[in-house]
Amino acid sequence: MRTKIQRYRWLTTRLPTGDRRRLVVLTGARQTGKTTLARHLYRDLRYLNLDAIEERETVRALRSGSWGRVVGAAVIDEAQKEPGVFDKVKLAYDEGHLSFSVLLGSSRILLLERIRESLAGRAFVYDLWPLTPSEVRCAFDVTPPRPLFDRLITGPNSFSEILGEEPPRLLGDEATPRLEAIDHLSAWGGMPELLSLNDGDRREWLRSYQQTWLERDLVDLTRVSDLLPFRSLQRLAMLRTGQLLNYAKLGRDAAVSAATARRYLEYLRLSYQVELLQPYARNLTSSTVKSPKLYWMDLGLLRQGTGFWGEITGPLFETLVVSEARKWIDTLGRDAMLWFYRTRSGREVDLLVTTAAGVIGVEVKNRARVGRGDCSGLRVVRKALGHEWIGGLVVYRGEDLVELEPSLWAIPVYRLF
Repeated sequence: MRTKIQRYRWLTTRLPTGDRRRLVVLTGARQTGKTTLARHLYRDLRYLNLDAIEERETVRALRSGSWGRVVGAAVIDEAQKEPGVFDKVKLAYDEGHLSFSVLLGSSRILLLERIRESLAGRAFVYDLWPLTPSEVRCAFDVTPPRPLFDRLITGPNSFSEILGEEPPRLLGDEATPRLEAIDHLSAWGGMPELLSLNDGDRREWLRSYQQTWLERDLVDLTRVSDLLPFRSLQRLAMLRTGQLLNYAKLGRDAAVSAATARRYLEYLRLSYQVELLQPYARNLTSSTVKSPKLYWMDLGLLRQGTGFWGEITGPLFETLVVSEARKWIDTLGRDAMLWFYRTRSGREVDLLVTTAAGVIGVEVKNRARVGRGDCSGLRVVRKALGHEWIGGLVVYRGEDLVELEPSLWAIPVYRLF
């Protein structure tokens, strides 16, 4: 696999150019590539890094009325470190002395609190997630084709038309980079820096990342003084990826109250660590469960936190599929939402994707072979949804794209994303 760190980022297709009147806020977890992306796209703008004390002191001392003239259009990194910068940017923007700026930050809650206070109605907010499979395999100057997942959730062709036009199997150079990208994300996650390291250094990097996040970003976010209970809950959350969430049980196992468990999980969600997938909003039966499902968003960080470096398991494979779907929809700003379906009797579909055109069902199987027997949950939902049903996918680890029955297809995971 190529090891050049800078990769193509799909978010570039949404970020505005510097000649527009716009305030851009780019946020995301630490080390997802926000600075690299912003400095590449807006290379002509001044760059200020407020992680540096000297830069913060300079910005703090600058009079509000002088901002547009002295600083002007700029990329401002770790903007939440100096709260006064938001008011100064707002004043310069409102008075017409500034037409464009980019504010970066890795503390989502602090950054968005400042936006609500100062830049509401002015700022356009974008999230940068870890690398997707197509980003892993493509350098920054190579635009990859849109993944099948995006074509399925946006149309305009019908579900089966799109899949029917695809070759049943990819061979050689078409398949190898895609397989390698999925293998990398399954083993190490999507942090860009890891692409240039060997396996030993990757583990060390992930350890350091975890420590830095706990000691800097988490403390900034929560003001938590005792990290031991939080560490315990974090690891338990990692071990529960792909499972129904029970706050009381999770809190009991972590030796904290259910309310504290809920609060800690919200911290993890706000810092891009977890996704809480909600049950399908409209009951298809009266016996569907009400609890969300918990997913860890990056498998590299999950593996580091749990110490599990073996072959991908069923819950990890399901986590990979759900996290990639979430990353794609958020990155491209697609009009789609993710849910799961499960009854109290155990009937379930791992993922439902609601789009403007209808609903797509997704079953995830950590196997090299699947068949019609893996479609039972999809059939139930297909019947219940009627005309709202678009089609169903059984995502697996094999190589063949095949129609199992009308509107139900088996698709290799490396072909979907």
